[in-house]
Amino acid sequence: MKTWLLFVFTGWILFAQAQLDPFHYSITKQVTAKKAAVVSVHPLASDAGLQVLKQGGNAFDAAIATQLALAVVYPGAGNLGGGGFLVASLSKGNTLAIDYREKAPGAAFRDMYLDQKGEVIPNLSISGHRAAGVPGTVAGLFQTHKYAKLPFKQLIEPAITLARGFVITESEANGLNFTKNEFLKYNTRSTAFVKEGKWKAGDTLVQEELAQTLERIRDLGMDGFYKGKTAELIVEEMKRGNGLITLDDLASYQAIKREAVVFPYKNYTIVTMSLPSSGGILLPQMMGMIRNRSLGKKGFHSPEAVQLMVEVERRAYADRAEYLGDTDFVKVPVKSLVQDGYLQSRMADYIVNKAGSSDITKPGLFPESEETTHLSVVDEEGNAVAVTTTLNGGYGSKTVVGGAGFLLNNEMDDFSVKPGVPNMYGALGTEANAIAPGKRMLSSMTPTIVLKKGKPFIIVGTPGGTTIPTSVFQSLVNIIEFKLSAADAVNMPKFHHQWKPDVVFVEKDFPESTIEMLTKMGYKIQKRGNIGHTELILIKGKKIEAVGDKRGDDTALGY
Repeated sequence: MKTWLLFVFTGWILFAQAQLDPFHYSITKQVTAKKAAVVSVHPLASDAGLQVLKQGGNAFDAAIATQLALAVVYPGAGNLGGGGFLVASLSKGNTLAIDYREKAPGAAFRDMYLDQKGEVIPNLSISGHRAAGVPGTVAGLFQTHKYAKLPFKQLIEPAITLARGFVITESEANGLNFTKNEFLKYNTRSTAFVKEGKWKAGDTLVQEELAQTLERIRDLGMDGFYKGKTAELIVEEMKRGNGLITLDDLASYQAIKREAVVFPYKNYTIVTMSLPSSGGILLPQMMGMIRNRSLGKKGFHSPEAVQLMVEVERRAYADRAEYLGDTDFVKVPVKSLVQDGYLQSRMADYIVNKAGSSDITKPGLFPESEETTHLSVVDEEGNAVAVTTTLNGGYGSKTVVGGAGFLLNNEMDDFSVKPGVPNMYGALGTEANAIAPGKRMLSSMTPTIVLKKGKPFIIVGTPGGTTIPTSVFQSLVNIIEFKLSAADAVNMPKFHHQWKPDVVFVEKDFPESTIEMLTKMGYKIQKRGNIGHTELILIKGKKIEAVGDKRGDDTALGY
């Protein structure tokens, strides 16, 4: 009997591998499904999740398989050497939040990126070994697995297969070519990401060292990463590059279950991530400030609607800069920041058709990268999972762990390296987000689920550094207030304001007529490149609509 089960199980794995073709795949932007769907930034990762769902796995299984595949096929943000957040709505009606954000190493200290004059040393918190926090992704995957159905060994096999070779897309080739000089500068060993000449679409990327790391995780579980050979390789890499992560830092890392942020908005219930995700404060603040202002009636992308949303964003981000940090280390007035009376008072100086000023609008008072990746999954049992993970900047610290084949994050830059000095995303901070040993740095990642009558309605998230909360905010109101389709909610041009700099950033295809009216109101408008890669699932009755963002290789699959 045991032999027969083993035969079937082995065949099951081989079947899964046969369905995932690393060398022939296509990008699917939108799918309508009846039972389940997964959407992520890469078609092979979405396919890994889909196959797991078809094999009887649930949304948690699919989320794990998709994340592991992204660590291989999307090295700019998918990762083993970074961290992330998971938010879920379970079929039984309860919610879940898992925090596997990176932590400052034990040897980190408050002014570690300042020179003798107290000035920030350029690039030290952004590139190279010293920029890395203790990785949390692998711990998060095993914490997630407690809610899954299939063996972890089965979920990791597609990633191992892909690590031994897959065909890259044009955008991946461009990313590797663009970062080549930094890979050469910040690595002490040769890496799979650098080749003679230029990468081009159709080339095969082989990551044998990464495959071996994944196999150690498959065989030894969390100890295959946080202890033993992989841990030793990380520490050896730190020593070669003057980094701080130690064996004790790795062995003591734990993912944490948090209370999800759950708040009402009209006839909906919104579930998102709590601190150290700033989205857990910003999203309820922004939704609260527009709740009674008839936003939908103003019209999508109308100057009136955009102005209101910009002013809401300005006020929320002013509070972000002043108050937010890791609640395990600092006291954050969470309840006061999202209290309705406070939110309405924040809008007291809002003037229609007149630009506000970030020099006048300060944080409220009371008595007391842009390179990330997101995936959304729903299964036929009714479980919904939203996961956002990151290395922070594109390809993180640009440093690959020699012999282990994965990139380390540069999340230390998400601390307030020096209060009042902006980080790589222009975000400001105070002592609340100052560096301390073992502390989690503030994040913008905002995985979010909207419930309608207690059932999943929207599953959404995006990369984009400080633009993440505003992009999620816009995605929600695009559907709830402006009644846009799922595809339009994702793909229509976005805008962003984050208090300082006092600029409204808009994508290049943003309506010129609205830009002209906002300029007349007194706003400074600046066009920029793509904002995020939104991955969204919309569930209406028995119909599931999954949409991958037009801004990349994002792919939606379902059945």
